[in-house]
Amino acid sequence: MTTRAAALGLGLAVVSAATFGTSGSFASSLMSSGWSPGAAVTVRIGLAALILTVPAVLSMRGRWGLLRPSLPAIAAYGLVAVAGCQLFYFNAVEHLSVSVALLLEYSGTVLVVLWTWLVQGHTPRRRTVLGGALAIAGLVLVLDLTGTQRVDLVGVLWGLGAATGLAVFFVVSARTDEALPPVAMAWAGMAVGAVTLGVSGAVRLIDFQAGTADVTFAGHRTSWLVPVLGLSLVAAAFAYIAGIEAARRLGARLASFVGLTEVLFATLFAWVLLGQRPSLLQAAGGLIVLAGIALVRADDEPPLPPPAGENLGPDLVTAGGKRRA
Repeated sequence: MTTRAAALGLGLAVVSAATFGTSGSFASSLMSSGWSPGAAVTVRIGLAALILTVPAVLSMRGRWGLLRPSLPAIAAYGLVAVAGCQLFYFNAVEHLSVSVALLLEYSGTVLVVLWTWLVQGHTPRRRTVLGGALAIAGLVLVLDLTGTQRVDLVGVLWGLGAATGLAVFFVVSARTDEALPPVAMAWAGMAVGAVTLGVSGAVRLIDFQAGTADVTFAGHRTSWLVPVLGLSLVAAAFAYIAGIEAARRLGARLASFVGLTEVLFATLFAWVLLGQRPSLLQAAGGLIVLAGIALVRADDEPPLPPPAGENLGPDLVTAGGKRRA
């Protein structure tokens, strides 16, 4: 991976984390006005899939034959990484505090490291282990878990389910041999997720309550369409595309740790839009998270070039370090 490609991948990962981080503020205004979490998630994913339909179709012109071999990845992405992850997280929030539920979800970054180690044979080196430990420790500070927290086993299981969904998102997104363009992959996955959640709501497997009353957002009364469009366009369509492209450039491991900055952005947006000011402890935790990511990034540097006469060519090594056939 060239320095320029790595920088672009990191930039896309940060942008993806920032846009994902707006979802809490948008969703909070809807749920405060009577929307159920299931309805908010379904509308978010469904509208995002609709918005991406035309760009996805244009990106697939003359390449529709690539869709069939990608169906397993699309199914895993849509069912687990999109619908499952978000639904599991909201179910966890019903049993746990938001802080504990969010921390459990982001333990999925550890699952990514275990996946690349046990399945792909990429043994984590010392800096990766240290960086991961720092990132998780900083995340605990950002989430401000001081005080008494109510822990419910059912909620913990839901949270671990969300962590699995998050890990699947990074692993599937990082498939560098995936032929589908990022916009098509995001569209197909969200379409699968939206249909799954819609059917679940229709048969009452999930609670589905929505309304058209004005909501309070950023201290002002506004139309319910503002947070709905924010959730679907900014926090879903754009965020997922940027996340897929970043993971393909950086690999699942590094992309997942950069994704931890979503918590920092979510805290910032909650401060600006909802008046939830972070403490000095949270600010210190944010710096520790960034330090952990820097260590993981340093450990992800490409190996030294091969000796003379053994040049593999720039297209034979992917961002994740695997060789293409």
